[in-house]
Amino acid sequence: MRPVAVVGPTATGKTALGVELALALGGEVVNADAMQLYRGMDIGTAKATPEERRGVPHHLLDVLDVTETASVAAYQRDARTEIERLLAAGRVPVLVGGSGLYVQAVVDDLRFPGTDPEVRAALEEEARRVGAQALHDRLAVADPDAAAAILPTNVRRIVRALEVIEITGRPFSANLPRPGEPRYGTVLVGVDRDVAELDARVDARVEHMFAAGLVDEVRALEAQGLRKGRTASRALGYQQVLEALDAGTDDFTAAAAATAQATRRFVRRQRSWFRRDERIRWFDGADPGLAEHVLSFVAP
Repeated sequence: MRPVAVVGPTATGKTALGVELALALGGEVVNADAMQLYRGMDIGTAKATPEERRGVPHHLLDVLDVTETASVAAYQRDARTEIERLLAAGRVPVLVGGSGLYVQAVVDDLRFPGTDPEVRAALEEEARRVGAQALHDRLAVADPDAAAAILPTNVRRIVRALEVIEITGRPFSANLPRPGEPRYGTVLVGVDRDVAELDARVDARVEHMFAAGLVDEVRALEAQGLRKGRTASRALGYQQVLEALDAGTDDFTAAAAATAQATRRFVRRQRSWFRRDERIRWFDGADPGLAEHVLSFVAP
């Protein structure tokens, strides 16, 4: 009995496939989407509804308040604990998500360097002074692989990567191990789609999110301290809505367009991250026989 990891860019169909695999294999889903860790961030993260989960237990969803900071190290500990519990119970863990670093923290021996409060404080001050994009540009020169995996708006992770580079003298990405045999013998399955098709799916997803009440969701989370959350407030869609609210507008058309554009860029970074891992067997998310073909691969 081996875990299965379903990975790939946003909007390719990973969530539905993960549920299908769990139903067929006698398994349970373990979330590997950093933003779905947050309670209340449902519409903007396309979190599976109870109906879409089809009775399959889902783990590591809704475990953080929006004021808390998501941590890869904490996720690694919690996800491995959940996977080992499921394996001991005779259940197949199905890890599903597009947060590449989080997935790698589970299946590889990813280690976390120490910190230097003075270095971090200086970088945080620089970020406030010159902006996240300037620091991301610097990171792209110092460590292109790390920059490709980190959103230009994610100040916390940009600062962390630059901190590690400064205190170790090595690229942040050097702490990522060379892919070997995945932990637990995990089978890695990738889902992708034609670029133009996926762009259209992203646009449709964002349009649906705004129509389904994303703005109201952000307003409710704002009352719970969303703006204080260093990770949650930077999530795609949430950041754009907060900026629109700050502008005092009742027209969120521009926010939706900005969200779609940022998501399309993020999809390309996700694709670049996952495509480097030659252990992943790729499938076309548009294939009507997707679940059947993946099952024949993971459980021949």
